Amino acid sequence: MQHARPSEPTRAEQAAATAEVVREPEPEPEPTAVDPELMRRYQQARDDAEAEGVLLMLNSGWRSAEDQQELIDEALATYGDPVEAHRWVLPPEQSAHVKGLAIDVGSTAGAAWLGERQVQYGLCRTYENEPWHFELTGEVGDPCPAMWPDASHGWG
Repeated sequence: MQHARPSEPTRAEQAAATAEVVREPEPEPEPTAVDPELMRRYQQARDDAEAEGVLLMLNSGWRSAEDQQELIDEALATYGDPVEAHRWVLPPEQSAHVKGLAIDVGSTAGAAWLGERQVQYGLCRTYENEPWHFELTGEVGDPCPAMWPDASHGWG
């Protein structure tokens, strides 16, 4: 499914929008094209974490293939080495984010909280080096699959 990127509003459009409606900022983005079951499970986990005084927030969800490629390009520029860059970012055709089946969460405490309860929500960590990354991997209560050391397995 192709999603067009919205164009940036002009200053006049921003001013008009501000003049018409004053909105409270959203605490987290609502990603498009994320699997509805994944979002339902995340929202339940977020609510349960909040009830326990833990901040669990959505940092990233669905990405377009173009956005995923930009992350690869940034990783290559940052690390200067394809082997190291590939530990952190998968190609678009392998990325669970592009498929709408992965989310990245924060805070650090929230990610740890969800990691301890991943089976309860059916949201599993898949990479040892990314404690913030969770994927929809099965039914609630199913054991999570063994984690990969990092994303480099997907470049094979």
